[in-house]
Amino acid sequence: MAILNLAPSSMFPLTIDSARRTRVRGSVIKMQKSLITTDHPASHGFSLCTCGRKHFLGEATTPFLPISPSYAAPSTAPPTAPNSTEVLNQLRPPKPDWYFELYGYFRSAGMERYEKEIAVYKRKLFANLVGKAETVLEIGIGAGPNIKYYNNIPNVSVLGVDPNPKMESHARKSAIEAGVKSENFKFIHAVAESMPLEDASVDAVVGSLVMCSVTDIPQTLKEIKRILKPGGLYLFVEHVAAEDGTFLRLVQNVLDPLQQVVADGCHLTRSTEDYLLEAGFKGGVDINKVSLSAFYHLSPHLYGVAYN
Repeated sequence: MAILNLAPSSMFPLTIDSARRTRVRGSVIKMQKSLITTDHPASHGFSLCTCGRKHFLGEATTPFLPISPSYAAPSTAPPTAPNSTEVLNQLRPPKPDWYFELYGYFRSAGMERYEKEIAVYKRKLFANLVGKAETVLEIGIGAGPNIKYYNNIPNVSVLGVDPNPKMESHARKSAIEAGVKSENFKFIHAVAESMPLEDASVDAVVGSLVMCSVTDIPQTLKEIKRILKPGGLYLFVEHVAAEDGTFLRLVQNVLDPLQQVVADGCHLTRSTEDYLLEAGFKGGVDINKVSLSAFYHLSPHLYGVAYN
């Protein structure tokens, strides 16, 4: 996923830093929310109806832009699913090499600001892998910005899945820089909805800014559960929709069609938390909510761990 850069200083004088943690074990869900700082009255009871504009944008842009709804439809995978290459070509039809190369360049060179701000949360999250995982599969590995967090794992082997074949060179470069041996890194050209791996074959799955752009979230989570060993971990970092009725949600609704075009199918208004809680991870899900300041329209973020 690429980022459409809209800094709050250039658009809206809003700075929110919030954290929320959700712990799920079986049928028990405990939620706690604390508002740390807010500088804008719009965060308290501000409500706007965006229904008309959403429908207008959908009708007006459909003939011209390759966009799709910001929700992910329930999985319709048949009992005997096609192989991963067929699914890849169906969900991500082949594009010209120049497109893959250009997008790969932007993923490699254009995410530094974002990675700098999210790093404090990623360091905390990836510490969960130490002593618990040797085989790590990352879906949507992109240019490999997370590989440096694996260098504390002894004898780690990294599998990187991405639908863009031009990401391999960027990811391999990141692996070398992180000290991962070349024989311990493998790039797999596939989509997260159908990965060519055996059942219960990896210790951990990592996904960073992935659920915003997959075609089928339930099927992706089903695949993650399938390839994870019993007791395996799924680590996630995702931007999500702002709360309904807020000014930020209005901004996301307006920008969502454009974001899908410039950011290779990325959606701004997906409620990924709901999908995670409904996926049925046997060991439960830990979810933390934070808000970033650098990218206003991507401000609400989730990060956490699901236990297979």
